Amino acid sequence: MTLNATFPDLRGRSVFITGGGAGIGAFLTDGFLAQGAKVSFVQRSDATAFCNEMEEKHGLRPHAQTCDISDIAALRSSLAAAADEHGPVTVLVNNAANDARHTAEEVTEDFWDQSQAINLKSYFFACQAVVAGMRAAGGGAVVNMSSISYMMGNAGYPAYTTANAGINGMTRSLAREFGPDKIRFNALAPGWVLTEKQIEQWVTPEALAAHIDRQCLKDTLKPQDIVDAVLFLSSASSRMMTGQLMAVDGGVVVTG
Repeated sequence: MTLNATFPDLRGRSVFITGGGAGIGAFLTDGFLAQGAKVSFVQRSDATAFCNEMEEKHGLRPHAQTCDISDIAALRSSLAAAADEHGPVTVLVNNAANDARHTAEEVTEDFWDQSQAINLKSYFFACQAVVAGMRAAGGGAVVNMSSISYMMGNAGYPAYTTANAGINGMTRSLAREFGPDKIRFNALAPGWVLTEKQIEQWVTPEALAAHIDRQCLKDTLKPQDIVDAVLFLSSASSRMMTGQLMAVDGGVVVTG
């Protein structure tokens, strides 16, 4: 990863990232460690090899836990363990998601409930779990990863786009409720970021060319573009930003 900017106030901060050992989440963990933050993260699979790599690179070892974020009791337990390890969580990044493709007609109640549990419910209860610690610490920052997919009205994953629209509404309400406690809530909506998963499963030359044609900026999005935005939203550099949705998509959608 490239250190494009330094945010001194992130050094030593207790950061918690869902899905922080793979995909964009792994880049986020790398990015926060490069700032000197103390990072805890959860994911479904073992992350020992990744933690070894990060410790060798940064001299700081992330605190990794295995957790299914749709299990709210387990998620709360993981957040409590992170606070025990690194102190009260003052930066939360709700990053983990499942954007499995599906048609509206094939969705069952079980699939719908599981999709919302991963993509929306876990976000709310993670936010709820960190509020007391952030309040006691004098404030904090939450970044909820959304997606431009719902703003584009994309077909092919309606349960996912519904959850992402909900993330934006939830973020605004929590920003209003906890602003007096100096706890900031912002959402970040990436465009089509070329992670390994995206390249393996969805990227074709034709689809990529068509998407870039919709962008104002004619370049591909890289994970570093998302890392830089999350670091900014987590730091004091954005201290008067809350309840906002930041789109990092090369200019496909416009907000405001």
